[in-house]
Amino acid sequence: MTMSNVARAAMAALIAAAFAGAARAEIKNYEFQLVQPTVKAGADRIVTVRLVDKTTGKTVPDAVIFASRLDMAPDGMQEMATKVTAMPGTEPGTYRFKATFGMAGRWQLSLGAKVQGETGTVENKLLVTAEK
Repeated sequence: MTMSNVARAAMAALIAAAFAGAARAEIKNYEFQLVQPTVKAGADRIVTVRLVDKTTGKTVPDAVIFASRLDMAPDGMQEMATKVTAMPGTEPGTYRFKATFGMAGRWQLSLGAKVQGETGTVENKLLVTAEK
């Protein structure tokens, strides 16, 4: 190998390392977090979550939420489900949902989302407590 070939090989290795470092996080590094873990029981209550990249601590805007379910599975009543309606977020990386919490207790909010530029699905189950 001549000196120029060694220099080219070194440069190629540096470029490859730079691209590897710039790779996006794995889908398992994302999670939904409740902004407020409690709500008042009743109709038309708003639950706000944020989607966070756990490696940076930053919120992730523009995810596509394609699955949402709210039920009382934590209290052994998974058949007690309620409709969940997506609402516009108030700031980048937050996602809001309107639902009726028919009774006080523990409710499970199950979410599925796609993060732009990532393969796979972010799936989380969050515990929301409805109080009287």
